[in-house]
This record gives sequence, structure tokens and C-alpha cells, in this order.
Amino acid sequence: MPYKVQVGPPQIAIHQGMTVLVTEPDGQVQLGTEKGLYFLDTRVISGWNISANAEPWDLLNGGAIANDSAHIFLTNRSFLTEDGAVAPHTLSFMLGRAIDAGLHEDLDVTNYGQRPVRFILEIAIQSDFADTFDVKAHRTIRRGRSTTEWSDVRQSLRTTYRNQDFLRSMTVTLAKDGPQAAYANGRLAFEVKLVPGATWHCCLLYDFADGVRHFHAPRNCVQYAPSRSGTGQRTWRDAVLKLNSSNEEFYRLYNQAIEDMSALRLPIDGTDHMVFVPAAGLPWFMAPFGRDSLIVSLQNILVYPEFARGALDVLGHWQATERDDYRDAEPGKIMHELRYGELAHFKLIPHTPYYGTADATPLYLITLHAAWRALGDIELLRRHRANAEAALNWIDQYGDRDGDGFQEYQTRSPVGYENMAWKDAGDSMMYDDGTPVKGPKALCELQGYVYDAWQRMAEIFEALGEPDRSAELRAKAATLYRRFDEAFWDEDTGFYAYMLDGQKRKVLTVASNPGHLLWSGIVPPERAARVVARLMAPDMNTGWGIRTLSSRHPAYNPYSYQNGSVWPHDNGLIALGFKRYGFTDEVGQIARGISEAASHFMLNQLPELYAGIARSEMAFPVQYLGANVPQAWAAGSAFALLQAIAGIQPDAPRNVLYVDPALPRWLPDVTLSDLRLGRRHFDIRFWREGEKTEFEVLRGEKAMVRRR
Repeated sequence: MPYKVQVGPPQIAIHQGMTVLVTEPDGQVQLGTEKGLYFLDTRVISGWNISANAEPWDLLNGGAIANDSAHIFLTNRSFLTEDGAVAPHTLSFMLGRAIDAGLHEDLDVTNYGQRPVRFILEIAIQSDFADTFDVKAHRTIRRGRSTTEWSDVRQSLRTTYRNQDFLRSMTVTLAKDGPQAAYANGRLAFEVKLVPGATWHCCLLYDFADGVRHFHAPRNCVQYAPSRSGTGQRTWRDAVLKLNSSNEEFYRLYNQAIEDMSALRLPIDGTDHMVFVPAAGLPWFMAPFGRDSLIVSLQNILVYPEFARGALDVLGHWQATERDDYRDAEPGKIMHELRYGELAHFKLIPHTPYYGTADATPLYLITLHAAWRALGDIELLRRHRANAEAALNWIDQYGDRDGDGFQEYQTRSPVGYENMAWKDAGDSMMYDDGTPVKGPKALCELQGYVYDAWQRMAEIFEALGEPDRSAELRAKAATLYRRFDEAFWDEDTGFYAYMLDGQKRKVLTVASNPGHLLWSGIVPPERAARVVARLMAPDMNTGWGIRTLSSRHPAYNPYSYQNGSVWPHDNGLIALGFKRYGFTDEVGQIARGISEAASHFMLNQLPELYAGIARSEMAFPVQYLGANVPQAWAAGSAFALLQAIAGIQPDAPRNVLYVDPALPRWLPDVTLSDLRLGRRHFDIRFWREGEKTEFEVLRGEKAMVRRR
């Protein structure tokens, strides 16, 4: 049985929508850390501590019981009172929390001693109203003014932050019919009196406001009210693709991924309660993202295709219509990130939204096609026709900055990102000698994404009855296919260049990016085996996944963000590329590496990334410091790996579900339930028989399921 390794520092994180609470395991928030209660990208609680007669409580155990709720069990140390000493561990303190826009907090103290007790329970609450970006960057900047008002009559504490027209407020109210409190020195104080066996109970309600809208706490106690996410989880589980397998490890990975995706759903105002856009990850990225939301939608296309519908709607709404260099916006471009905090409000950061991504626009077109193939909804194409046309125009007019037929990027903003692909770290683009690449940068996978987008849009225009437009795009794709191979292939290394630099020179750094070219289909078949072999070589393949950068490179650091670490989503896309070109054994190797890595982490929950150290009998995966957990495209990698193994391709417009299964030896059987094709549902069992994989349709029209 693999050792279990806790991902990241110990903490408890719960959330609902864009309200996020991250605490220590004992439920407290210590000043000077990144933890706290965040509301619309603003930290409304930066310190939360509780004591009994000035003595802290000791943690017994605690944790999240759902995405939006937690229970924490504490006990007392010995402390002095006017009536004498209270023996240690005679008081039980249960802290319950639940979020539904606002926060509900239950405080329950039980006296298990043999004598009555009387003491002062104090809660110190501090608010710095720091912007999320300031917290993450460890910056302390006072921009506005905070005021605090206590009302004895209403038994409420209101703290308000104002900076010109920017406002955030938090009101903490004691529930009616509960104990009374006094407020002084930044602390709520309760006098607790308990005879043996008695319990003292109090509810605190944390309501928030942004100057226009009010966000109210749940009014029911945590232990008596059903979790909103629990109710939603049942609805979610009824809707998504379900998996069973005799391989317990992969089963756990898949089902934890389902839980993670449920936790990262952002509801869309004014839509059906089951239409969401996926957030990127907890705690820093609970916001709409371009690239992340689109890749996650593609990963989920078999599991929950409505993610794609939600992402297309939200990102289409925010598609740029004019050039704005500060935000790197250009007509037709799909956004990168939208934020709601103080820095964004005053345009001190460009995330209003920010458009510093070169890949989200072609990925939008790829997602549109994938959603149509899964849902079979021709109205989806008509609805987003204008968005698609604008995106195609952006690829030609702005994505290709110098008119050479390739996509390049370089920020025009004084605060813009140096790198605008999924490897967006400032140091992730290096020449093979370890020096930074000079742009504009024509990254290899951008060319593949555009090639794929043109091919897919050609099929869409055929469906819309526009054969001339379709032929035009196919011709452009064919030209790019040929010219890309001529410009990027390096015969000596048997690999594709990472990118072309600003002088159109090949950057021959060996990185994982060419694996995305296989996913896009831009690699000629005769080159595929060499690309696969290079990615599977020991300097790239750790045994727990393919590294972002070769271990032979001067800039290699297995503990870095993108210069040698392993990203599960990167491996999922590479596995899909391997499958596309028929390298099924290698698909199984990647899938097993990621699955076995997940088994070392608590709950089989994949983090955003982990260290690219080589696998050995004495080693285990090492988490990256600060990795988001849960993280959407890390969770979605399980679905991409499943799709690669089973070879499932929906074609709802033609009422066909294609399968091309090749189960590896370590995964002898998989049963999928509620696999959707348009409005139809299928249950399919796959199993190994000798060296072959067979399948049986258990539910649904068998004639519609075809082997490729």
C-alpha cells in the first residue's frame, strides 16, 4: 500500500462560489499568513482566534465535511477561574462552519467535568481587507480606511472598508435567542456558565456586502441543516459519468476528481441551476479563467459537457471588442482572467478582465466544436457564430503579429505577462543554454491549437451549410500543417522546437509542449514515433508523469513551477495525443504513472503540480509549495486519461459514439454508466480478454456505438 503524503501545508478550506475560507487545522486564522476568509477577491478576515480565560484551545481533530462546511473538535487546557482551576480536557468545544454566500458559525461547548464551570470565551476577529493579489504577493499596502461599529441592541459587529467608491463590509451578528456578548479590544466576549453535562451553544452569522449586493449567511445551524453542496453533490453525481473498476486505485482517482470538479463549479447568474463555468483552483483561482475553463471543459466533455456550454457563454460574453494595450485586449480575443477586488476595481492590475493569453482564443473554437459533437446542439453553433468569427479574425489579424503564418505573442502592457501560454511563469521559456528567450515567441503548441481549431471550424461550417467557408479553412490548415513541419522540426534531435524566437530561430530546448502537437494532430504520422520516444525518455519521463522540462537542461529544477515539475493536465493532453497516433502502450504508462502518483496523496487527490523527481522504490511524489488543491485541470486529467484509454469520441450530430478501447494490463476492466451522447445515455463495460480489449453495451442503442 503506498504511503500517504499530505498535499501542501495542513489547513482546512471550504467555499461556495467566490466566498472562500482557509484556516489552520484548529479553525483559527493566524495573522501574517495567507489564510483567511475571502469574499470577491478581498480578505475580510485576516485573523480569527478563540480562547477560554485567555488560554488557547487544543485541537483534537477537524476537517471539511463538504465543499462548503467543516467541523472542528477542540478541548481545553488547564486554566484558572474565580472559582478555581478547570482541569484539562474536561471541556469539549465543537466549531461548525458552513458557507452559502455568507458564513454560518456554530460554537458548542460541553462540560464533561464533575464541577460547574464559569469562564470568558473570547473571539478576536481582525480584518485587513487585503486584495487577493496583495496577499499572494505578501504585500501589505493600506489604501483605504476601515471602521468598526458594535451594536449592543442588535448584537452585531459591522466592519466596513472604503476606498473612494470601492466598498467591502462584513457584519457579524449573534443569532436571536442565543447568548449575549460584549465587544471590546477587538474581541467578542461571552460569559459561559455550565453545570456538569450541560452544553452552551451560540450561532454567529457573517454577512457580506460589496456596496450594491448583500450576501447572507445560512440561518440554520450547521449540524441540523443539509449542506448546500451536499444537496448539489447528489444532483451533480446523478448527472455526471460514473465509473467502476476492479482497479481500486484508478477508481479512487476518478471519483475524487468528480468530487473536486463539483467543488470548483461557479454558478452562472440567470441560467439553469446545473449550468456552471469551472473555476481554476482553490484557494487563489476561484474566478473565471479563459484557458483553464476551456481546457477543463474539454477534459470534462464525456463527464459533464455542460461545463463547455457555461464556459462558452461566459467567455463569449467577455470576448474583447476593441484594442486596449493595458489589458492586452484585441478584438475577438478571449480573456485570460477576471477579478473583482480592489486592485482590479481601480485598474491597478489589468484583470478587468485581462486578456494576456495567446491560446484561449483557438481553444475557444476547439471547445465549441467539442461541445457540439457531445451535445448535438446545432443552436449552440448559431448562438456562438459571431464569437467564433471574431476569434477566427483575431487569429489572422492579431495572433499572427508579423504576417508570417505563425502565432506569436508579446505583451503590450507595462504590467502584462511575459509568457501567455499555459506555461506562464516568467522563467519558463529558455534557450537550450538556460538564457531567457527573446520574443515575440512563436510557441509550438499555439500552432497546433490553431491548426486544430481551423479543422474543427471547417466541420462546423459544413454543418451550417457553408461549404466555401469550410474549404477555405481546410486549405489554411493544410498550409499551416506543411509550413509548421518545415519550420519547427529538427532532424538532428528528432523533436520539434519549443518555439521560434523573435528572430525566427528555433529554440531547441526539450520540453513537454510538443506533446500537445500530437493532441492537435499537426504532426505527420512518420514523425510521431520519434516525438513519443523523446517524451518517454528518462530525462523527460519521471515514472510519475512527463516533466515540463528535460532534466538535462541547465535550468532544470524538479521543485520549480514549470522547469522540470510534473503537471497532471499536461500529461492528460499528451496521453490523448499518444492515443491519436496509436501509441496505446505509452498511454497506459502515462496513465499508470499519474494514477500511482495520486495514490500517494491524501484522498487520491491530484495537486496542481508536483516535483519532477525520478521515481524509485524509496521515493514518493513531492508536492509543489503553494500548489492549488483542489485544482480543476489536475482533477480533469483523470477524465482525459480515461478518454485516451477507452478511445471514446462522441459524434452526437451523426448519432454515433465511437470507441477504440485499449485497456492496459493494470486496468483489466472499466464500466461506465450514464455516458451521454446528446440526449441519449449509455452504459458500457470494457474488459481485457488476452491482449485485446472488448466492450459490451449494457444500456442504450447498441448500433450507435461503433469501434473505430
